[in-house]
Amino acid sequence: MNMVFLGPPGAGKGTYAKRLVEMLNIPHISTGDMFREAVASKSELGKKVEEILKRGDLVPDDLTNSIVKDRLSKEDCKNGFILDGFPRTVAQAKALDEIMRSLGKDLDYVIYFEVDEEEVVKRISNRRICSNCGKIYNLITLPPKVDGKCDVCGGNLYQREDDKEEVVRKRYKVYMENTYPVIEYYQKSNKLFTVNGALDVDSVIKEVLNIIRR
Repeated sequence: MNMVFLGPPGAGKGTYAKRLVEMLNIPHISTGDMFREAVASKSELGKKVEEILKRGDLVPDDLTNSIVKDRLSKEDCKNGFILDGFPRTVAQAKALDEIMRSLGKDLDYVIYFEVDEEEVVKRISNRRICSNCGKIYNLITLPPKVDGKCDVCGGNLYQREDDKEEVVRKRYKVYMENTYPVIEYYQKSNKLFTVNGALDVDSVIKEVLNIIRR
């Protein structure tokens, strides 16, 4: 079962994917995680990616496409995958079609999680991360017991540069300009299904499972 999750930053794609991979026994592939790993490596590539993310811009297609193709060719994707954060442009969607054909695969479902700008800003700008163990908090929905401190290890919590409000709004604008046409692209193939991403997590998961079972 090969799936693509679409939606603006903060729509919950990663959260839903992590829940579903346990049920469906297929890997969750997040380009965002791949990019952050590159940044953490402090390599020359990582430094380039870091500058791009700080500006709220998109990583170039040629770089992203090669990363995705390599990942989808891995053995753990043999029975399917959930691809999160890609494609973000129509050019990437067409590139994914080529990647899938070259691997002898086909997309089964494209799920679009619909969330408006204000909800996205509220979710992301309130996100905090432990500088020591990496645990993620949300000051509204999952606050730490002690302000600014991790419940698990006591490490200091910080806000990522690309989680600040002004960057989040730019990311949303970039998403609407570049990624919304991808939704229209998949509508033509009758593979697109829209889910209200503002619902609670359990309700969203239930709706996605209903789509798959139908």
